[in-house]
Amino acid sequence: MEERAGNHRLTVGRAKRICQDMLRAAGVPEQDAELIADTLVFAELRGVTSHGLVRLGSYIRRVKLGLMNPAAAPLVIQRSASTALLDGCNGFGQVVTMRAMSLAIEMAGATGAAVVGVRNSNHFGAAAYYVMAAVNVGMIGLVLSNSAPAMAPWGGAVAMMGTNPLAVGIPAGDESPVVLDMATSAVARGKIRLAAKKGEKIPEGWALDAKGEPTTDPEEALAGTLLPASGPKGYGLAFVIDVLSGILTGSGFGRTVRPLDDMSGPVRAGHLVAAINVQDFTSVPGFRAEVDEFIREIRNCPRAPGVDRIYVPGEIESEAALRLSKEGIAVSSAVAADLKALGAELGVDLAF
Repeated sequence: MEERAGNHRLTVGRAKRICQDMLRAAGVPEQDAELIADTLVFAELRGVTSHGLVRLGSYIRRVKLGLMNPAAAPLVIQRSASTALLDGCNGFGQVVTMRAMSLAIEMAGATGAAVVGVRNSNHFGAAAYYVMAAVNVGMIGLVLSNSAPAMAPWGGAVAMMGTNPLAVGIPAGDESPVVLDMATSAVARGKIRLAAKKGEKIPEGWALDAKGEPTTDPEEALAGTLLPASGPKGYGLAFVIDVLSGILTGSGFGRTVRPLDDMSGPVRAGHLVAAINVQDFTSVPGFRAEVDEFIREIRNCPRAPGVDRIYVPGEIESEAALRLSKEGIAVSSAVAADLKALGAELGVDLAF
């Protein structure tokens, strides 16, 4: 492990081993520990550090306090030809969501499209991870999730709903897949937590303080509320995602979903995933070729002054992943210190 400018540089393999070792020490089965570690490192590689190694401490603290079941096996509550509902049994969100997407892919292979709901889940990391499972078998993937209140409704001053992410994965041909992964707030709450941990300011337009005033202080933002993306449009999208992933699945919704760092009870998050089999709608080679064509048209659009390059959704993240898989993952000293302390509690030597 190499330290640069206050950061620790980890290889991908080393980062995964750290996560797996600590998860296993906390009672997570081997196969589940590998999956969870893979999702955390996936987020780090794509530059989404707010959903990477920084989350490991909160996961394990919840397990140690008995607020999350480390060995939960998702249950299929009901199923039809193209729909299913899973109970996450208060286990890791990564485990039940991957099971849900795998089931959606299986059913979509027979019916053309499938939707699977998830109840009684937890934080699942980066939503893009699960849509990529569909993309990897030539299908279109969709993931919705609710989360703990962090954002006020448009015109409000108190957080009433989560940042409620939306992810869509679309296979291409010669080009990289299109992967949209976005929060419905102006920014993911995890980025504000990370800024607070690093002692950094946040940009204007991200959040309001507890009095409903704009702030650039991450601590004030965490005590206040995030702003929705694109004003009333982001608010409206967050609202319907809460209905589809929370109310529809019989899970928590709105203010009944707890934050990951709230140790007073289960999170009760809900998710909704879907898979669409391209071949049931159109020619697969033709679809891939036209997605490639569209990507190139967008990329070659005349640029506004001062713009060097136009990206399609997911392109920045996929290029970051290629680069960081060679360079290694940079872990801040603050996060490294937390991981080292957590490792000491679990009897795992991280050798920082």
